[in-house]
Amino acid sequence: MVFNFEQVHNYYERLVLEDVARMSAVHPDFTHDMLADVACVALNRLPARYVRHDVDMMFYLTEHERHAIEQSMAEALAFAFAFVAERVAKRSAAA
Repeated sequence: MVFNFEQVHNYYERLVLEDVARMSAVHPDFTHDMLADVACVALNRLPARYVRHDVDMMFYLTEHERHAIEQSMAEALAFAFAFVAERVAKRSAAA
């Protein structure tokens, strides 16, 4: 039997990557490597929510759950941008 798991993915990945790309305009001093680090830090602060189809998950969420997801993503991204900026500043000061 052959299984096709290509559709299975973490629901937050696409959302976080899109937000990091959008927010990169506000952080022009962040390099591509720094933005990748931001995405990793943010994703690690969010719960894993694996789905096959994003639309299926959104259909079953309540308005309260959608708001909680938006809030947790905003907090994770704010933390990640600050965390990466702080680490780079510390490395630069030590050099």
